[in-house]
Amino acid sequence: MTAYLNGQFMPLDEARISPLDRGFLFGDGAYEVIPVYARRAFRLEQHLARLQRTLDGIALANPHTLAEWCERLQRVISESEFADQSLYLQVTRGADSKRDQSFPRALPPTVFIFATALPSLAAQRENGVAVLSAVDNRWLRCNLKTVSLLPNVLLRQQAIDAGCAETILLRDGILSEGATSNILMVKDGALLAPLRDHRMLSGVTCDLVLELAAAHGMPCQLRDIADAELRVADELWLTSSTREVLPITRLDGQPVGSGKPGPAVRQMQAWYTAFRQQLAGQGNAGDV
Repeated sequence: MTAYLNGQFMPLDEARISPLDRGFLFGDGAYEVIPVYARRAFRLEQHLARLQRTLDGIALANPHTLAEWCERLQRVISESEFADQSLYLQVTRGADSKRDQSFPRALPPTVFIFATALPSLAAQRENGVAVLSAVDNRWLRCNLKTVSLLPNVLLRQQAIDAGCAETILLRDGILSEGATSNILMVKDGALLAPLRDHRMLSGVTCDLVLELAAAHGMPCQLRDIADAELRVADELWLTSSTREVLPITRLDGQPVGSGKPGPAVRQMQAWYTAFRQQLAGQGNAGDV
């Protein structure tokens, strides 16, 4: 399996970084996860645009142009053993000669890329998943996709320990997102999503779902969603780049709606699949 690290392509198990890398010491960096279908990156432009927003937010210069990113990503994609992939890229502030919280000057960033097989979630798409809720105790810059993920890890582990797929996060009684996903709600035929602000990461897949809903005439609204509303939702959905659109059928042990995937998520899954297949048929599943 080929990886890219700081200008070199190499087997993944040979990739090494300095223990003084600021990503390792401080979680000082940004990352993206991009789905790849039939060796073509999906919504690459949107993912790289979000990477740029995160880099801007942490005052870290982008080490590559768009063309350079595409060249490096394409080689990793091409040399992977999997046709459908989860493509990971990470940029940290680099390795200094000491451990100091203040930004070092003129330090080359660390750039890392690798790919794994895109997981098959056919059973979860068909049957739905269970989730639990928890207080969102993370920092107040959740709109940045940084590698400082320990709070998300701990919150997600609560779900795993309870036999659930995800943890839905609530800040002051208002839905923010999932620990590793975005959360959408359907009520009375309308699709509701949380406001895009510092409380949550604007998901590339979630944004596409909202675009598809609007294009097909499904009413959409971005607003605060209270905890109490989640308990009486007709449907709840989980979206992420590697999981696409999953129906949530149980929340904190109680059924969501009928307790089975609803008609709205079935329709959205069909729209999403058709959109992806249309782009693939045009040779345009992504920009790589």
